[in-house]
Amino acid sequence: MSGFDWPALMRAGMTGLRLTPDQFWRLTPAELRLMLGQGAGMPAMNRAGLDALLAAYPDKEQGERDGDGS
Repeated sequence: MSGFDWPALMRAGMTGLRLTPDQFWRLTPAELRLMLGQGAGMPAMNRAGLDALLAAYPDKEQGERDGDGS
């Protein structure tokens, strides 16, 4: 078993991307993933990224209270 879901990949490539069989089989797995939009985005934010975002954009200023600001 290769670990690839070939029927699903072939459907995505030939039906979704409208590739010919020849074009599909000439692609590397990495090229196919890129064409399908996988792996092109940014990785999920980790705790360090969240902490940096919170430090840069705090919800409240030092000493600010909830309510109407008085």
